[in-house]
Amino acid sequence: MVDPIFQSPNYQIARKMLDAAALRQEAIAANIANAETPGYRRLDVNPDFAAQLKASVQSGSLVSPAGLQPRLIEDPQARTVRPDGNTVEIETELLAMNRNAVEYEFLTDVVSRNIKQLKMAITGRSV
Repeated sequence: MVDPIFQSPNYQIARKMLDAAALRQEAIAANIANAETPGYRRLDVNPDFAAQLKASVQSGSLVSPAGLQPRLIEDPQARTVRPDGNTVEIETELLAMNRNAVEYEFLTDVVSRNIKQLKMAITGRSV
């Protein structure tokens, strides 16, 4: 009875995107921490994840939770900003951190609404 709520496309997509946002936050933290490390290469969530998620949504068949997971890779588009080969730009990381925080907050709201709907269905009350 509870499974249909947690199997809804919106809930599943939000869960996958929350996984990616949490992983992206880890990457941003690592990038900022290594901004002065010689030769450090910027990390980010693999852009293939977004493409795979979009394709699975458009096909109407979301991949099982274990089948589609975000992962970190070196950012192939990051350019070297220092003579020592480091590709981290602090300003870019801070902007990415703020954008990621807004996205994460939105996604947690989507997931929370699904859980609130379940609670309301069980108790008959919205609070």
